[in-house]
Amino acid sequence: MSTALLECQDLVVGGGFFGCSLAVHLRDAGGGEVVLVEVGADLLQRASYTNQARVHNGYHYPRSLLTALRSRVNYPRFLARFAHCVDESFAKYYAISRGFSKVTAKQFRLLCETIGAPIEPAPAAVRRLFDPHRIEDVFTVRECAFDAVKLKRHMQAELQRSGVDVRMQTEARRVQRRPGGGLLVDCMGPDGAFQVSCRRVFNCTYSRINRLLADSGLPTIPLKHEIAEMALVEPPDEIRDVGVTVMCGPFFSVMPFPARGLHSFSHVRYTPHCQWQDAPGAAYMDPYAVLAAKRRTSNFARMVADARRYMPVLTGCRQVDSLVEVKTVLPRTEVDDARPILFRRDQGLPGLHCIMGAKIDNIFDMVEFLSATDLLATENAQ
Repeated sequence: MSTALLECQDLVVGGGFFGCSLAVHLRDAGGGEVVLVEVGADLLQRASYTNQARVHNGYHYPRSLLTALRSRVNYPRFLARFAHCVDESFAKYYAISRGFSKVTAKQFRLLCETIGAPIEPAPAAVRRLFDPHRIEDVFTVRECAFDAVKLKRHMQAELQRSGVDVRMQTEARRVQRRPGGGLLVDCMGPDGAFQVSCRRVFNCTYSRINRLLADSGLPTIPLKHEIAEMALVEPPDEIRDVGVTVMCGPFFSVMPFPARGLHSFSHVRYTPHCQWQDAPGAAYMDPYAVLAAKRRTSNFARMVADARRYMPVLTGCRQVDSLVEVKTVLPRTEVDDARPILFRRDQGLPGLHCIMGAKIDNIFDMVEFLSATDLLATENAQ
C-alpha cells in the first residue's frame, strides 16, 4: 500500500508561538502552500504556555546589553501587535539584592538609562514590603504579561486568515533528500503515515529540535535542557496587583499569569529540577520522554522559604498548581544570560533550517533576520 503524499513549498514543524508566527509570515510573503504540523492536540501548549508570561522590556538582562536592547526595541512592537493579548493592569517592581547579586543597583539603573527603559524609585509603601538588610534598592519599571490563551486564539485566527494548512496530532519523524531536489518528510498523523514533499523545512520544535535531526541521521545541535517548575499561586492581598523580580542571581520572580488569573512563582535555584545536554557523540535523550518519566514533586516550599527572606509578605502565597515543562537554552548563554535566537541554516541538508527563540519578543528579530537572509523570499528558496 503506497504512502499518501502531500506537496507544499514550506513545511513548518512545531505549533508553538514561533512556529505559528513563521508559518503565517511565510504564507503572507506570497509564496506557495505552507503546511504546519504539531504533535500535540492544540497550538501554543508547551513552552509558549508554560513560562512566566513576561513580555520583556530589557530589565531582565543587565549582563547582556544586546539582549536587553533588543527586548527594549521589541517591547512596544509586541504591545502594538498583540494589544488584546497582554495585561498591563499591574504594577511591576525590580529589586536588587545586597548579597549574591551580579549587579548593583547603580549598575541596574545605568543599564535602564542606556537602553531607554523607564525606571524610577519605588514608592515607600512598596519598599516596606522588602527586607532592607537584604535588598539594596527597589525600582518601579514598565513590564507587562501576555495571556497565552488569548495569544493562541490570535494565532489560530492568523493561521486561518493566511491559509496555512495546519495538521494537529501530527509528528514529523524523518527528513531526507527528495529525488530531483527538495526534501521529503515522513510524518505520522491521526489517519496514519504520509509524506510531505517540499522545498524547505523549518524545524521550530524548541526542546525537541534535535529529535528530528537525530532520527534523520543528521548532526545535532549542542543544547542544554532543564525540567523546570513554575508554581502558580494565589498571592497575598498586598501584591495581588503587583509583579516583583529580585535581581540578579539566585533569586525569584512573582508576577501575574493572566491565562489562569493567578501569579507565577519561579526561583533561579529551585525552578530547575534536573538538567542535561545534547552533545555531539552522546546518546540522544528525547526531552518529552525525560519529562514524562520525571517523578512529579514540587519545589514550591523551598522557593517560598528562600524568597520570604527578601520579601516577608510572600509567606502568604498559597500554591494552587505547578506547571512543569522542558526549558532549553544554548549552553554558552550561561556566562552572561544572553538570549539569542538559534538559527541553523541547512542543518545537515539543504533547505532544512532550525530556529529556536528564547523569549516571546524575539519574534520580530526572527522575521527580520530571515528576511535579511532571503529565507522569506520564496523566489530564492533552494
